[in-house]
Amino acid sequence: QVQLVESGGGLVQAGGSLRLSCAASGITSSINAIGWYRQAPGKQRDLVAVISSGGTTDYADSVKGRFTISSDNAKKTVWLQMNSLKPEDTAVYYCNFKVTIIPVLKRDYWGQGTQVTVSS
Repeated sequence: QVQLVESGGGLVQAGGSLRLSCAASGITSSINAIGWYRQAPGKQRDLVAVISSGGTTDYADSVKGRFTISSDNAKKTVWLQMNSLKPEDTAVYYCNFKVTIIPVLKRDYWGQGTQVTVSS
């Protein structure tokens, strides 16, 4: 059974920092990419950052230069370092693991979400 456990969310003042972590267990298939998404109230879930199995990273324009994604594929853990936080970063953050079960079958696994609230 696959389980993703997130931690590190909380309340922080604007300009502050938080570090989110997500540890996966039960994944035995090849991991293609790991990402962080966020969803604010009344809005869709958007990609924040992603890291490929080869280590290539990509970020939403709104977080470039402020957020850093890193991972340890052997430990199946991903982190999101968030600096210079802004009130508009307030959202529930979800980690996502994209895996290949067999070449024609891919799956997405999601964490339970962790709340990040940035006060002005």
